[in-house]
Amino acid sequence: MNQFPNGFLWGAATAAHQVEGNNINSDLWVLEHVEPTLFAEPSLDACDHFHRYPEDIRLLAQLGLNTYRFSIEWARIEPERGHFSLAALDHYRRMLAACHENGITPMVTFYHFSSPRWFAAMGGWEKPAAADLFVRYCGRAVKHLGDLMQFATTFNEPNLPMLLRWLPISEIPVVKVKRMVKQAARAIGADKFGCFFLGDGKKLEERMIAAHHRALEAMKSGPGNFPVGVSISLQDEQPVGSDSKRDRKCAEVYDPWLQAAGKSDFLGVQAYTRCRVGKRCDLTPESGSEITQMGYEFWPEALEACLCYASARVRVPIYVTENGVSTEDDDRRVEYIRRALDGVVKCLADGIDVRGYIHWSLLDNFEWIMGYRTTFGLVAVDRTTQERSIKPSARYLGEIARQNRIGESASVFADSATRG
Repeated sequence: MNQFPNGFLWGAATAAHQVEGNNINSDLWVLEHVEPTLFAEPSLDACDHFHRYPEDIRLLAQLGLNTYRFSIEWARIEPERGHFSLAALDHYRRMLAACHENGITPMVTFYHFSSPRWFAAMGGWEKPAAADLFVRYCGRAVKHLGDLMQFATTFNEPNLPMLLRWLPISEIPVVKVKRMVKQAARAIGADKFGCFFLGDGKKLEERMIAAHHRALEAMKSGPGNFPVGVSISLQDEQPVGSDSKRDRKCAEVYDPWLQAAGKSDFLGVQAYTRCRVGKRCDLTPESGSEITQMGYEFWPEALEACLCYASARVRVPIYVTENGVSTEDDDRRVEYIRRALDGVVKCLADGIDVRGYIHWSLLDNFEWIMGYRTTFGLVAVDRTTQERSIKPSARYLGEIARQNRIGESASVFADSATRG
């Protein structure tokens, strides 16, 4: 069976800080500009999506996709604590309207890693007041935008800090991180700089799960009537050795958030690669493995494994809210998409309730500490002119979306693209 269910969502995703540009009131902007910094370069104008979103949304529709997952930026909407920007809210309202005008289903993420700098100055997610502040922001945003929204997620990969705890200590530049955070606090005149990426994983988990449930209820107060879920980062976790801590890792990193998702309207699964788990921590990929620009193993089969893992633990609809590969070789991106979607087809045949596939990402964008060196996009972006260039992988995925099946024409396209 290569046919997908009627109403299946086919889309691409972005995140505000990575594409909008000049998000100067955010905590990450601060971290990008202190010395020392882990960031290879600052985001600056990014893809100028803040101004170019009309053409980007039209382009997405022209490719044959029907869904756009994007985030609204808390640091723009509430640049100072308790002060909300109507101009920023109106901007995101125009984005939602552009989706509707182009026949695109919008899926809005309320928090995609970046926070207002005032939130970082008060200590971020580790502070008891964090949930109250996030819920207030969500309620205010929905009041302005809810009638145009069709799907929403509270958080993007809120389990990431727990996932990072399994990295080998040798891969964590502890001294540089401490110096960067100290300089960031000094830059904003604070005693502490609370950043999502750098916080205590267990504290963040407790605060953010509570915030998720309360924010979901705030969003349900309207206006609008749309499902609300959460998007979780998963990997195909594979044990190495009889003393592997794979099961313990899964229980710590994934299960608390899967339980939270099970009390929501849907789960967003985000999967990129597999991970080999030893007796203490994650291990490096096997010698000879194909490695992507991000240092991940090229492993499209991770998506099927992650969908199976998640579906065994939640009984709500599942959407693939991120899946993709960082590579300069677009033939490999086509191959990655083909094999990942083969896995989705198998999951559907097994009765798993998968309702959409949203690719990461629409544009080659700012990839956090990696800067602009890694390319996930279906569409290339010239860093000087901001010109967009459609890649073959975009046309490949668009053709599948138009047919709502992996048909013969898509297979021929994949074969020809791979052959070059």
